[in-house]
Amino acid sequence: MAKYNTSILVTGGTQGMGFRCSLAIAKQCPDVQVFIASRTDPDDAASAINKTLKQSNVRYLPLDLGSLAKVRDFAASWKAGNYPPIQTLLLNAGVHIMGGVQYSEDGLEKNFAINHVGHALLFHLLLPCLTPDARIVVTASGVHDPAEKWMSDPHWTNAEEMAHPGPARVSSIAGSDRYAATKLANILWAKALARHLSKAASGKLVVIMDPGFMPGTGLFRNAPAPFRFAAKKIMPKAMPLLRATYHENTHTPEESGQALAWLSTTNEVKGQNGGYFEGKRVKASSPVSMEEAKQEDLWKWTVEFLCVDGSV
Repeated sequence: MAKYNTSILVTGGTQGMGFRCSLAIAKQCPDVQVFIASRTDPDDAASAINKTLKQSNVRYLPLDLGSLAKVRDFAASWKAGNYPPIQTLLLNAGVHIMGGVQYSEDGLEKNFAINHVGHALLFHLLLPCLTPDARIVVTASGVHDPAEKWMSDPHWTNAEEMAHPGPARVSSIAGSDRYAATKLANILWAKALARHLSKAASGKLVVIMDPGFMPGTGLFRNAPAPFRFAAKKIMPKAMPLLRATYHENTHTPEESGQALAWLSTTNEVKGQNGGYFEGKRVKASSPVSMEEAKQEDLWKWTVEFLCVDGSV
């Protein structure tokens, strides 16, 4: 294997926007080792990227963000593998579980477990493996903001209620709203992380991206069959109509993947620690996401939940 000085780790990099982002990053950074990590890789995404680019700098690693034990195993394997230090940690993987509440093996609401908690643990465990000026990129979504007029409202109260929903939330909150809450959690946590890193004068940069609505990705694999069919077969052919009638922030996975790759590598965002981007445009996230008290509540809950023997 070729010798690389640094690496980029992309979670959820084997399909959809994550695959397109990984392809773009590998092309832009041929001298960097690009790792794509997800629970499975049925299409051998790393080989496909290497073959397309006629390169060899992309490698797949299995990662199950729904299990805290498996995230810890991944981090231990990473450290044992003596891989190059991470210059960009791209926390991109996600699920959208519709319908009734489902729980992870750790007893957490499953959207919250995978989209937030697994990624937070991965960051803390790999922090010693990051370069001094590393970039942490968090994929969120505009669905966190009711003013964006998407399909959902997060109904955010506090971190504990999101992780372990009580009877009222279980009976009255839709799956899409629970998903929206995890996207709000991504932003709250990323902004808290940016602030904590800044206070520590670490030199690291945190940026957040809203990729928009992307028909044709695997995000809707848990949706009812009619919606899955429409999202995969019909909507991708009607992008101009969707932009005009549903939401202007509608993109193909390739378009959003290119934007996510840009955010992960460009020097143009170095002064935007904690910045929230819609594509390549920085914008304000929702008022709730800007509340420092809510950011700190989620930060404290997350660290305490993940803490084992006095450390994460």
